[in-house]
Amino acid sequence: MSRFVLEELSDFGDFSGNQKLSELLSFSNDERSRSRLSDVRVSPDGRHIHVLLRQPKVGLMTFDRQERPQLALNPKKLDVWLKGGHPIVDVFYLDLNRAKGAGAVAVVVYENGKAEFWKFLECKTGWHLLQTSDLCNSPRARVVSVSACSSILVWCEERPASESSPVLSSSRNKLRYCVCRRDWEVEDGAVSLGGLKIILHNNPKYTVISSGDYVHLLPYLKIKSQLCVSKFFLTWSPHHDSFTINTLCKNTPIKKLSAKESDFRRLVTDSLGYLSDVEPPEICSFSPTGCGGLLLLLSTGWLYLLQKDGIMRQVYKLAENFMLQDSHISLCMYADTVALIAGKTLHLLELNCGRELQKVALKREGLLYANQTERGIPHLLSDTGLFMLVEKDPTGKPLGSGPVEGVHPGALLVEAVFEEACKYYQQRSLSSTQLTVDILKKGGRFQAPISLASVLRNYLNSGLRRNDTEAIQNGADEYIAAHEKLMCSLEGELRALVSLEELKGSLVRGSVKEVEAVCESLVEKEVVRLLSSPELNREALLYLNSIFSIFPSQAWRAAQAALQLHYNGDGSLSSKASTDVWKTVLSPCPNSFLFANGQSKHSHSLRGDFNCKVKPAAPTSPAALPVFELLCQSVFHFQPSWLPRFLELSQQQQGSAVLGLSLVSSSWGLSGGRGGEGGENNVPLYKRALWVLSNLNPDGDQRQELEVELLLVSGRPNAILQALRILMGKRQWERVTQVAQQFCKQSPLLNKEIFTSLLCEVAQHRELDPYLELLWALCPEDFTVTTILNLVLKNLPSSCSASPHTPFADTHSSQLTIGHLKPLLRKVLQRETKPSQRYADILQSPSYPPPALPRQPAEQASSIFNGNVDSSLSLQAETDEHTPPANTNTQRCDAVLAAAPVGFT
Repeated sequence: MSRFVLEELSDFGDFSGNQKLSELLSFSNDERSRSRLSDVRVSPDGRHIHVLLRQPKVGLMTFDRQERPQLALNPKKLDVWLKGGHPIVDVFYLDLNRAKGAGAVAVVVYENGKAEFWKFLECKTGWHLLQTSDLCNSPRARVVSVSACSSILVWCEERPASESSPVLSSSRNKLRYCVCRRDWEVEDGAVSLGGLKIILHNNPKYTVISSGDYVHLLPYLKIKSQLCVSKFFLTWSPHHDSFTINTLCKNTPIKKLSAKESDFRRLVTDSLGYLSDVEPPEICSFSPTGCGGLLLLLSTGWLYLLQKDGIMRQVYKLAENFMLQDSHISLCMYADTVALIAGKTLHLLELNCGRELQKVALKREGLLYANQTERGIPHLLSDTGLFMLVEKDPTGKPLGSGPVEGVHPGALLVEAVFEEACKYYQQRSLSSTQLTVDILKKGGRFQAPISLASVLRNYLNSGLRRNDTEAIQNGADEYIAAHEKLMCSLEGELRALVSLEELKGSLVRGSVKEVEAVCESLVEKEVVRLLSSPELNREALLYLNSIFSIFPSQAWRAAQAALQLHYNGDGSLSSKASTDVWKTVLSPCPNSFLFANGQSKHSHSLRGDFNCKVKPAAPTSPAALPVFELLCQSVFHFQPSWLPRFLELSQQQQGSAVLGLSLVSSSWGLSGGRGGEGGENNVPLYKRALWVLSNLNPDGDQRQELEVELLLVSGRPNAILQALRILMGKRQWERVTQVAQQFCKQSPLLNKEIFTSLLCEVAQHRELDPYLELLWALCPEDFTVTTILNLVLKNLPSSCSASPHTPFADTHSSQLTIGHLKPLLRKVLQRETKPSQRYADILQSPSYPPPALPRQPAEQASSIFNGNVDSSLSLQAETDEHTPPANTNTQRCDAVLAAAPVGFT
C-alpha cells in the first residue's frame, strides 16, 4: 500500500536573505516579532516568498529563489517599508496565461487604493516596478480586501459618509462598503486598467475571494456581527452577470439574481425573512479550488465544498475534541485530493467520497500552497523550508518510477538535440547519404548541435553550477561576463526544453484530471504558437488539423484565446488579436484544396434552384483544411450561431468593402461566371465558409438558415440574390421583404435585380399581396410602364394564359389583375409625365447666340428642308407605333429643335 512522505525542496539556503526569512517564520517567545503564516504569500512557481509585516514594523519583504547564484550578486528586492503611510492590504499574482509574455507580475495593493505592479526579470536579477495606479476614484476610500479574477481586479472598499450627510444608525453605518472592479491587461511590459465599475454598493464588509471565473463575497471573518447580513454570502459570476445567495444552513442556493441590480439592500430584501430564523455556523477558514468552487471549514468541524453552481457538499468532519478556535488552519485542493492542516496534523482527504487517505504528523505548523507546474502534488511551507508530499510504495521508491524515468534528463535532452539536428541537416542536404546521430557526434563537421549539447549539460549539471560559483568567487571576470551573456540569451530555450521533459514525466505519472489540465494548457500554447507564426507550411498545417481533431473542445477554447474573440451585446464579434494572427487565419487556399472535391472554386454552393441544395463533398476530403476552414468548422460545432458573425469579422479583418462600388463593378461587370471574384488562390471567404457548411451535413433547416446568413453577410450582389432565391423557395415572404429593403439601397443595379425578381413572384401568386406597398416603393427610377407590363406578361403562370379571358377575376382566384398593379402603374406614370430636370441646363437658352449655319442657295435649302421633314415625319410615324404615348412630348420637341435652324436661313 502506498503512503505519502514529505520531501524537502529547499531549506531556504537558495533564497536571498534566507537568514531573515527563517527568523520571520521561526517560533519565538515574542509573538509580536513573528509573522503569522496567514500573512505569507508564495508565488505560483514557488520561487518567491512575500511576507506581510504587521507589527512592530509595517511593510513587505520578498525573498527570491536564485536559479543561478553567479547572477545574483546584487539582486533588486521587492521590499516596502511604511513609515506613517497606508498599510498593505494584500499581495497577489496576475494570471500568467492572460498576461502573455509578461512573466511573473505581482500586484501590491495598499489600503488607500494605490496598486503597484512589479515584474521579476530573470536576466536583470530582481524586481522592477512596471507602474503605479489608483484603483479607487475617491481619495477617502479605503480598500479592505482585493483579489484578481481572470482579467478583472475586484476589491471591497469602504466609502465613509460625507460630513454633510446625516448621522446614520449603527446598522446602516455598517452598510457603507461597495464592491468594485477594473479590467486589466498586460502588454509589452505595460499594465492598462479599464474604467471603474461598481458591482455592489451599500453592502457590509466583505472578503473578496476569486476562484476560476467566479468571485465569492464572504462576511469578514475577523468581525463577529449579529446582523442578518452576516448569515449568508454571495457569489458573483462575471460571465453570467449574476449573483447567487447562499447560506451555510442550506445545501442549495437561496436565490439567483441578475447583477444588474447593484444595490445590496434591494438584492437581499426577499431573502431576509428566511434568514432571520436561521443560525448558521461560523466560517473558520476557506480556500479557493481554482475552478470556481470554494472549500469552507466551519465551526462545527465540517469541511464543505461550495461548487460553482451553488451546491454545498459535505466532505469531511474533524474530531469532536479538536479546538478550531485556537488552532492554526490551512486548506488547499490538489486535483481530487484535499489537504487540511489542523494544528500540527496534515489530513489528506479524497474529495469525491470524503475518505481520509492518510494523516501526516508535522513537527511544526505549515502553510499549504499550490505550485503551477505540479498542481496535483501538495506543497507545504514551514519555518524550516519548502516541502512536497510524494506518494511512495512500501519499498520507499516513488510510484511510477521505472527504468525509463531513471535515465538522467540531460542525456535524453542531448539525444533529442542530435535527433533534431539530423532532421534539420537532412532536409537541407543535397547528398543522398542518410545522416545519423553517430555521424553528427563523431564527424566534427556540425558544431552547432555539439555546442548546444554542451550548454545543456552545463545547465543541467549541478556539479558544474557549483564550479561556476567557485569561478565567480575566484574572480574570473571574463568567464563570468561570457557565461552570463550566453545563459541570458539561451535562458528561454533551456527552460522550455527542461519543462518539456518534466511535462512528459507528469503525463506518465499524473491522474486523468491532471493529464486533462496539462493537455488543455499544451493545446492553447500550441494553437497560439501556430496562429502567430508568419507562414504555415504543410507540415505545420497538418499538425494544427490533428490538434483540432484530437482535442476539439480544447482547441476551440484555445482558438478563442488566440483570436481574443469577444461576443458583444449587439450580437457581433470583436477581436483584439494582432494582424499577424489574422494574416495566418485568412491565408488563401492552396490549389490542392480548391479542387480536392472535383469542383472548381466552390461554385457548387452558389448555383442551383431556389432551395440551393448544395451537393455534399466527395468522400475523399483534403488531408489538411486551411486555417480559416478549420476555425469555421470549430465554430459550427461549438457555437453555430457565431458562424455568420465570424465570417463578418473575418471580412472586416481582410479589409473587404461590403457592397462598395469596386465590389459591385467587379462582380456585375462579368457575364461569364465567377472569375472576376478572385483567382484560384483568392477564393472569397463566404464561399470557403459555405464549403465548410456543405461538408458538415447539418440539419436541412439549420443549414439553409446559416447559408442565407452567410450569403447576406458576404455583401456581394450575386450572393444576396442567391439568398433571396432561397428565402423565396421557403416562402418566407416577410424575411424576403426585409432583405430587399435592406439591400436595395446599396446599389441601383442590385435594386433593379431584386425588384425584377420580386415582380416576377407577384405575377405568379398572391402570397406577396400583404407586402405590395413595400415592394412598389422599391421600384427603380428607370422602370417604365411598358417594362413592368412586359415583365408581368412574361411571368404569368401557364394556367392563366390557358384560361378564358374575363374582364374581372374571381374573388378567390390567384390570377393577377390590373387592380393589383394599379398603385405601381400610377406611381410610374406620374414619374414619367413629370418634367424631368435631368437635362434642364441643356434645354435652357445659352447666354450667347449659337454660331449661324453656313448659308446655301434657296432652292437647295428648300429641297433639303422638304427631304428632312419627310424623312423625320416618316421616322416619327414608325417610332410612334412602338413607343408609348408618354414619350410623344419629347419626340415633338426633338422635331421642332431639328427644324428650327432651317427656318433661320
